[in-house]
Amino acid sequence: MRIVSLLPSATEIVGALDLGDMLVGISHECDFPSNITHLPQLTSSILKHGLSPKEIDDAVRRATFEGRPIYAVDGALLSALKPDLILTQGVCAVCAVTEQTVEASVSLLTPDQVCSAPVLSLEAHDIEGIITDVQTVANAAGVPERAARVAADMRTRIGPWHTPGTRRVAVLEWPDPLWYAGHWVPEMLAAAGGFDVKGQPGAQSGRLTEDELIALDPEVIVMGSCGYGLEKNLAFASAFAASPLRAKLRSLDAVWAMDANSFLSRPAPRVARGVEVLRAILHGGTAPSPHEAIRVPSSPPA
Repeated sequence: MRIVSLLPSATEIVGALDLGDMLVGISHECDFPSNITHLPQLTSSILKHGLSPKEIDDAVRRATFEGRPIYAVDGALLSALKPDLILTQGVCAVCAVTEQTVEASVSLLTPDQVCSAPVLSLEAHDIEGIITDVQTVANAAGVPERAARVAADMRTRIGPWHTPGTRRVAVLEWPDPLWYAGHWVPEMLAAAGGFDVKGQPGAQSGRLTEDELIALDPEVIVMGSCGYGLEKNLAFASAFAASPLRAKLRSLDAVWAMDANSFLSRPAPRVARGVEVLRAILHGGTAPSPHEAIRVPSSPPA
C-alpha cells in the first residue's frame, strides 16, 4: 500500500503503527518520526514566513472571511505519487489540510492525472477519538491488530481522564490574541491532576480576553501555542511572564513553556507523553526534559 499523509498527526500515527515504509508523501509540516522528513511534500501554506502571532491571526481571519483555504495541495504531485490512501483531517481548517481542500485540488487535474485514491479524514476531538483514529488508520492499512498495542500503551500512560484535579490551569493555545486550548487538552489536564479553567473536553478552543483570564485566576499557565515547538513557546511564555498582565493574576505561581507540536497540538499517540509532562509540571516528580517543557522564571505580583 502507498500512503500519502497530509496531516502531521496522521503521519505520527502511521509511524506508531510501523507503517512508515508505506509512506510516499507528506505535508510540509510533518516532522515526526524523523525518518520520514525526506519524503516529497505535497502541501504549502498561504501564510508568509516570519509573521508575528498577531499577523498570523489577522491573516487567518481574513482568509476565513473570504472563504480561502489556508493550505494548498500539489494535485499533480499527488497524482504522480499514485497513492492507495490519502490521510487528512476535518477538525480544524487552520491547523492542517482538510478533505475539502484535497477534493478541490484533485478536481483541477487533467483527465490523465486523475487521482482516485480514497481520502480518509480523521476527526478526533478528544482522547478517545485519538485512539479511535489510530484504529481507523490501522484498519485502512490492513493491519487492524497493530492498533491494540498503541492504544494499550496510551491508556496505561494517560490513566483516567474524566475526573479533573484541583490545580487550576490555563493552557494558552495562542499568545496574541490569547486563545485557550480545547478538544483533548482539558482531558490531558484532568489525567495529569489539573483542572482546566476554561477549555471543555471535546469542545473547540477559543479566544480569551485579558479580563477573562484575570477572572479565571489560574495557578499555572502553560504556553502551548499551536504549531510551535518549545523554542517559540519559551519566547512567548517569557514575554507573558514579563507582561503587566502577569502581575494581575493573583494566584499564578508558575508559567511554563511546552513543546506543543510534540505533546499538545497534534491528536496522536504522543499526547500520552504530554500527559506525563503535564503531570510533572503540576505535581513534581520526574522533571520533564528541557526539550519538552521549561519553567519560566518570574517575579510574583506586587
